[in-house]
Amino acid sequence: MRDVVIVGGGPVGTMLACVLAVGGLDVEVLEQRQQPSLRSRAIGIHPPSLAALAGIGVADALLERAVRIRAGEVHCDGRTLGQMSFERATPGYPFVVALPQYETEALLRDRFEKLRPGRYRSGVTVTGVRERGDAALLSTDSGTVEARYVIGADGARSRVRAAAGITWRQLGRRETYLMGDFADSGPRDTDTGAVLYFERGGVVESFPLPGGRRRWVAMTDFLATDADSADLAELIRFRTRVTVAEPLGAASAFVVQQRLAGRLHSDPLYAGSRRSNLRAEPVSGPRPAGRIALVGDAAHQISPIGGQGMNLGWLDAVALAPALQRALLDPGAAASVLADYDRTRRAAARRAALQAGFNMAMGRPAHGLRLGARNALVRGLTLPPANELVARAFTMRWL
Repeated sequence: MRDVVIVGGGPVGTMLACVLAVGGLDVEVLEQRQQPSLRSRAIGIHPPSLAALAGIGVADALLERAVRIRAGEVHCDGRTLGQMSFERATPGYPFVVALPQYETEALLRDRFEKLRPGRYRSGVTVTGVRERGDAALLSTDSGTVEARYVIGADGARSRVRAAAGITWRQLGRRETYLMGDFADSGPRDTDTGAVLYFERGGVVESFPLPGGRRRWVAMTDFLATDADSADLAELIRFRTRVTVAEPLGAASAFVVQQRLAGRLHSDPLYAGSRRSNLRAEPVSGPRPAGRIALVGDAAHQISPIGGQGMNLGWLDAVALAPALQRALLDPGAAASVLADYDRTRRAAARRAALQAGFNMAMGRPAHGLRLGARNALVRGLTLPPANELVARAFTMRWL
């Protein structure tokens, strides 16, 4: 029986696996996909995450491949509203780095393979989870797997969360965006900046990527599933007067919505609803600890605007690892340490959701008095003393 089985081998699940393996635990990862996704998706990696990656021996290799973003600018109507430097806010890593998610995942998988050869299992679908006393049983399409603890790192549609009977509620309103990568016509140095265009028709964001690429994201009025790179390029030109270079891949439309799980670990005393595959056995004495915990998008879905989602999941992993180690060494403390994990990480997720909600609100279309008020606010936030606080927030120093 494994100490921990992690369901989901994306960046958060594999990060947690590495942290646990470095800590000496017997850990295995079950990933439904046969082959890794090559979609770029999340690209921003913040200083607290870089510190965590350094702890598992991945940061140096990642920094060799990534672009370092030391500052950002905000524009509107062809004028610069303000500039923001990240150097003083993050002395250890005075920058945010950008790297396509598939490259980050590959680095984490390679590291875990070195730490626990053969324990990353691809093509395994988990169909159910059942808690039984001091263990949890996972039903998969290739047999039954038993572990002391099961971690749901299987995304916003988490089967593990559903099996645990944990609620999933929406926070705030939905927004739609169109995203694509284009050749970067700017300077080809290793340190470059992000640009936010807070335009009248809606925000346009631009971030550098390795290999002379630049990611462009534009807020849209509807989910533009039929739009292509030419449509995105025209939208960028219409709003910002910037003509992008040739497209490097297809454009993609996506919906942003924020959600938060009702709990980040299971509770056998509340398991057993009609929606749950869990059946807790009768217990007596001290309150038992659940055998299931959630991390990443299975625990909270945060807007990618601001680049918090993947990073928040990594910070979940850093917080959950010592809780699991304590729970395994001292079962009597399990309920308490998992409750602390739930309390602190749900609070962090609510703060991240509020910040992401603010970011999205600032990027909505604005005209007249609202446009003037928003631009004045942006100018104020990019000047001392507010700018250092904003820089700390945007580099996730408070999460």
